[in-house]
Amino acid sequence: MVHEGMRAGDGDREKVAEQLKQALDQGRLDLSEYDERVQKAYSAKTYGDLEGLLADLPGTVPVEKAQVEPRRSAAAPESGDHRRPGRSPFPGILGVFLVCVVVWAMSSLGSGEWHYFWPGWVLIPVVFGLVAHFRDRGNRGH
Repeated sequence: MVHEGMRAGDGDREKVAEQLKQALDQGRLDLSEYDERVQKAYSAKTYGDLEGLLADLPGTVPVEKAQVEPRRSAAAPESGDHRRPGRSPFPGILGVFLVCVVVWAMSSLGSGEWHYFWPGWVLIPVVFGLVAHFRDRGNRGH
């Protein structure tokens, strides 16, 4: 345990200055407060002088004294299926397909002739996805 009256070395002052720089980069200190604290850090003679410069910054306070609670992660789904229940596995791509069909139809009607049906290419990933989806459901015994 470091005694507050013990003299601090250049390495200790550098460490505090680096932590202050990180706090500035994270937006926890403004530039004038950073300058003021760095000047105090480089002029500090003891560990006690250095200690007060970091006391109000996260990561420098012992965990038991911290007021911020750690974030708890949500429980993982048991089945390993990360989709929301009751939702189609492909709503986004089908919506894109429908928009493409509307664009194709409007351009064909506007020109007076039916163009090559290029929106069909959008269905290729849907077909592969459906095959994989039903293959996986069959492997799980549904």
